[in-house]
Amino acid sequence: MKVETLSIRDFPKDDRPRERMMNEGPESLSNHELLAILLRTGTKNESALHLANKLLKQFDGLRLLKDATVEEITSIQGIGQAKAVQIMAALELGRRIHQLTYEERYVIRSPKDAADYVMEEMRFLTQEHFVCIYLNTKNQVLQKRTVFIGSLNASIVHPREVFKSALKRSAASLICVHNHPSGDPTPSREDIEVTRRLAECGKLIGIEMLDHIIIGEHKFVSLKEKGYL
Repeated sequence: MKVETLSIRDFPKDDRPRERMMNEGPESLSNHELLAILLRTGTKNESALHLANKLLKQFDGLRLLKDATVEEITSIQGIGQAKAVQIMAALELGRRIHQLTYEERYVIRSPKDAADYVMEEMRFLTQEHFVCIYLNTKNQVLQKRTVFIGSLNASIVHPREVFKSALKRSAASLICVHNHPSGDPTPSREDIEVTRRLAECGKLIGIEMLDHIIIGEHKFVSLKEKGYL
């Protein structure tokens, strides 16, 4: 005989944590609602929300739960090993994120720093790769993203694609980099045109384009140093 369980879906839509998270964001949810999402289902007599409340009561909120073992979590009726492991995995991810430090991020203070950051992975590429390096206010790298692969063309390298990640990451500035498979980093007319176009777009939205670096064979050219920015 199948045992029925109460899940989050059994609650009125306005009371469902998953729907509220999607509509209002995770910060709108309480601790027990976030735990209920991890638990997903409850038991025949208790919902996931009720189980989450029991869990927090047992462990004095999140204070002791963060160090709880599988055995301690499964001692609560209705929570098996699978649910306990999910909770522990989520807590461990949170712990690791909290331990991340900005000191681990690469800092770019000069065109050479930017070139060194990508030189070894880009100098042997047989196609042109257009890469954006997004920086915070301390010039620390937030993200490196390949935006386009192929011959550089002002109509193809669209500002929307370049600045989309910058806005998403709340970047203060960016550096564009692309390689010349020939090994000669001398800028072409297209390189200069793309640089000026992106720099103008950056000024409009308040995200400065610091430089455009062209990578060759163990050498590079900074369009900033050449006066094109």
